[in-house]
Amino acid sequence: MFFLLGGSEKKSRKVEKTLDSETMAKAREIFLAGRFPVVTTHRIKGRRIVKVLGLVCCRGFDSEEAFFGMAGRAMSKGAQAIIGYNENVAFHPDGSKYFSCFGTAVMFEYNPGETDVLPLMFQHKFRDRGGPLAEAAI
Repeated sequence: MFFLLGGSEKKSRKVEKTLDSETMAKAREIFLAGRFPVVTTHRIKGRRIVKVLGLVCCRGFDSEEAFFGMAGRAMSKGAQAIIGYNENVAFHPDGSKYFSCFGTAVMFEYNPGETDVLPLMFQHKFRDRGGPLAEAAI
């Protein structure tokens, strides 16, 4: 029972391995630009899912940290979207909140006309070769 009354010690503990701030900032930028869909449904209209990369999740005391951490993990796996998104919030007796975000990371069928929806791990290769993304990056 003593551990419940401990208070703010939970916030100082490192709960899990976190992503670096650069990865989370990039995930935030790409999501807010509308290039990385996160949906609660199990499909995205007009896109054919060809590969399921698996479950991605992130937890934290801040909702944005949990959400963009999850998105960053999916992007680092090569995902182009997250389907079946869900989130939970746990309220602790000391008044703090703990957020959990999770979903399924997926890849879409390749369409050569849509280079901006390539997985992040492949986009830098096209920029380096002077492809259509090289012009979009300028």
